[in-house]
Amino acid sequence: MSGATPSGPPAATAPITGGEALVRALAAHGVTRAFGIPGTHNLEIYRHLAAHRIEHVNPRHEQGAGYAADAYARVSGRPGVALTTTGPALLNIAAAVGQAYSDSVPLLVVSPGMPLRHPRQSTGLLHETRSQTEALRGVAAVSHRVSSAEEIGVAVARAFTLFRTRRPRPVHIEVPLDLLTAAGPAGPVRLAPPVPPVAADPGAVAEAAAALRAAVRPGIVLGGGARGAAAECLLLAELLDAPVVTSANGKGIVPERHPLALGVSLHSPAVQRWLAERDVVLAVGTELAESDLWSPPPALAGTLVRADLDPAQMYAGLPADIPLVGDARPTLRALLDALPATGPARPEAHRSVTALRAERDAGTRELDARLLPYLAAMRSVLPADTVLTSDSAQCCYNGALPHLPIGPEGRYLHPTGFGTLGYALPAAIGAKVAAPDRPVVALSGDGGLQFSVQELATAVQLRLPLPVVVFDNGGYGEIRDEMAARGDRPTAVDLPPVDLPALARAYGGHGVRADSPEALAEALRRALDTQGPTLITVPEEPSR
Repeated sequence: MSGATPSGPPAATAPITGGEALVRALAAHGVTRAFGIPGTHNLEIYRHLAAHRIEHVNPRHEQGAGYAADAYARVSGRPGVALTTTGPALLNIAAAVGQAYSDSVPLLVVSPGMPLRHPRQSTGLLHETRSQTEALRGVAAVSHRVSSAEEIGVAVARAFTLFRTRRPRPVHIEVPLDLLTAAGPAGPVRLAPPVPPVAADPGAVAEAAAALRAAVRPGIVLGGGARGAAAECLLLAELLDAPVVTSANGKGIVPERHPLALGVSLHSPAVQRWLAERDVVLAVGTELAESDLWSPPPALAGTLVRADLDPAQMYAGLPADIPLVGDARPTLRALLDALPATGPARPEAHRSVTALRAERDAGTRELDARLLPYLAAMRSVLPADTVLTSDSAQCCYNGALPHLPIGPEGRYLHPTGFGTLGYALPAAIGAKVAAPDRPVVALSGDGGLQFSVQELATAVQLRLPLPVVVFDNGGYGEIRDEMAARGDRPTAVDLPPVDLPALARAYGGHGVRADSPEALAEALRRALDTQGPTLITVPEEPSR
């Protein structure tokens, strides 16, 4: 993911504090928005945000700040920046950092730390933590504590270099308290160098093209790493007449109504059997992981071509027979150039997609029956470029992921892999901040929503027209079902009913109940044109 063109005020000549050096470095790398909560130890950072034209969004919890910055990055294409104070604030954001790591999101978390010469033995200093960097190192790609004022700008430049040259994942920078407030020479601003996207090795591309030319039963799997190459993915699918299945993060890279599109179906046993029978599989920007398959990866009968920026993916999970290490767009463009201009017509591919969709849905027809009319109502109202944010909820992974079709104009943000709860609402705020002119809708369950429901106040404060659709099944429905399937007595999964629309109104937003698909469609229409958030509850049973 490329960064913005570096910009910002010219280098100062008078001494500046470490806090200003940090903010100056962020602005020089194109940062114009940060999410976070001020605290006693990070005030020197906040002091300089306005002067360097960095706008600030203050969610009501640091976890919400992390999810909002994560979604901001996914939608804007620029790294998301979150600011925390020391100790509990930084640990609060750790779950969001873990989610960003799982989903390959460029998230930069900046926090103060204990002073440079703070003793290892506890002294009782406010927010004292044994080791913030060790704590964050367990969930971030990098957690770095700077040791001098001169290193602050270098650390920021290094973070943006990592975002541009490696698989994008979260970075934490810790600046000791005394460095934040001490003044010193400004020095030059260190900038991450521009790095052009690189295609895979030409020899490997030629080998992959030969395998695809000879394929009789090709298939394509797309993950989030293919998002920057949506046009090339569609061209390849149509040239090869190859059905396409996506991971959750790859949802909508090719239009899900396309006759070759299987949508988010890697979890379907029927699709897994189909995948195992392909003589050549082209997997682009995907881990082919259990979080997408909901089971261990299937054994493939044919040749696996993997295209990925991360070399480690070539021998992880399902090892590549033909590895294409490089950025997706130039690599796929090179692959297209190496293939004939016309490919074989495979009418059976289109028939197999229709049959696979039906087989995929047959096993969950009873479970889907309640959700499908509501999802159809949402689709009938939402414009093609809508951003949908999702939660770890049945209405999302059993409902919207496979059954709410979108195309490349839209976007669906889901907390895959790490599988956190409470992502949808703060992520919707970050997405709307990144794209104020696009419709944004949050989709959640009642259990997950209550992990971050306080962010309704943030949406009210920002006056965001933001529908929040909540399917209320009275608790943790997925875990309840899992307990029942095991023959266990459901325990700690039924939550007392909460009047969520009234809670939204108490925060200063709007709240309604939709007892039918038609009512949901009407509520959505109104909410998209209403200042402030509108929480729309869809009860599990209309009589509840």
